[in-house]
Amino acid sequence: MCNNSNNDSNCLAEILSVILVLQQNACVDSCVDSCDRPMLGGGPSCLVCNTRPVMIYTCGSNSVPWSMPVTKDSTATCEGTSDTCSTVFRVEKIEGNCCTFRVLQDNPDPTSLYPFVATNSIFTMDLGCVCCLRCLTDTYVECL
Repeated sequence: MCNNSNNDSNCLAEILSVILVLQQNACVDSCVDSCDRPMLGGGPSCLVCNTRPVMIYTCGSNSVPWSMPVTKDSTATCEGTSDTCSTVFRVEKIEGNCCTFRVLQDNPDPTSLYPFVATNSIFTMDLGCVCCLRCLTDTYVECL
């Protein structure tokens, strides 16, 4: 059941706030691999990461991750499998119980060390509608 109250004590809002601060102050450290670990990690192919990509699951989604178009085209939809949509996002801003996300797209360059590229597609979501958050491996995303 979704919590639709505008309550600032939402655990997902707190975790996303931590991710936002970490992305704004990205540094290298090795810590326990969880969503709220205190530093963005580095790796053999990434000396300094600037993004902790997340996947979002909404209440009643039947374990299907939330997806959004990778463009601002108002006619784009995310029904079925599509190369025009993504299920991976970057936290951009938190205000109360609302979070603004940037849609990340799979990197079209197979030789790139980085799995995602930034898009200009951004959306804001009420975190009362989110029931699960999945963090992916920290990475570097160009053009942020």
